[in-house]
Amino acid sequence: MKGIVLAGGSGTRLHPLTQAVSKQLLPVYDKPMIYYPISVLMLAGIREVLLISTPSDLPLFKRLLGDGSQFGLDISYAEQPEPNGLAEAFVIGADFVSDEPVALVLGDNIFYGQGFSGILRNCARDLRGCTLFGYPVRDPQRYGVGEVDADGKLLSIVEKPAEPRSNMAITGLYFYDNAVVDIAKGLSPSARGELEITDVNLAYLREGRAHLTELGRGFAWLDTGTHDSLLEAGQFVQVLEHRTGVRIACLEEIALKMGFISAEACYELGAKQAKSGYGEYVMEVARKAGA
Repeated sequence: MKGIVLAGGSGTRLHPLTQAVSKQLLPVYDKPMIYYPISVLMLAGIREVLLISTPSDLPLFKRLLGDGSQFGLDISYAEQPEPNGLAEAFVIGADFVSDEPVALVLGDNIFYGQGFSGILRNCARDLRGCTLFGYPVRDPQRYGVGEVDADGKLLSIVEKPAEPRSNMAITGLYFYDNAVVDIAKGLSPSARGELEITDVNLAYLREGRAHLTELGRGFAWLDTGTHDSLLEAGQFVQVLEHRTGVRIACLEEIALKMGFISAEACYELGAKQAKSGYGEYVMEVARKAGA
């Protein structure tokens, strides 16, 4: 499976913060926001990643992440000049996806939960059509909502319903088989002029090939689209890291534990950041692994 991170858009709800820099490069406590979605792909075992962003922001992402080889990844880049919808990621990334299945994760979504890596790898291994990830929310009318039956079968998907049939929001993480490229290419723009990800999901649903995996109790799914939610996400990460002593979405640590890099390489990455608490943590992780 390959992975796409969609990190475009203009972040207008976060102005003036995002007038000069991409939202996905803003800090969420101790690391750039983009680390969190990349960590999700890594936990799924994905090593080939396409990062899509605006022409003006791509040089900054390249400066931060390079080609990804330091994390045992192969990161490439593509432009989305205008925010023409999430599904456009598969049109832009068609050559990258080639004939493989693909995961799409939104650059401003943060996921956390024990056993998440196992869930992701199982879903990737057992993929039949598309797998969506649902999360129970208090205000489902703000989201795309999935309705499931008693056996967990996905029955319907409705975007921002006035009267939601469930409280299960569709998160910004999607697994698709290779048919997604042709489905996305065949879409017509919606009333707001975008290629909608919900239309992609509905195409799979009509074929009976859409599945929903619930991220229930013990998981956290955070959106960082407003000033308040950005601050809350940072506080969430800070509290968890201070309480547990474990850093969330530490790409160096994940790369080491997934076997993408050696303990020695991990230590060197930490040493380059040794003046920060983050770098000290990476070095300690590497030492415990035998570096």
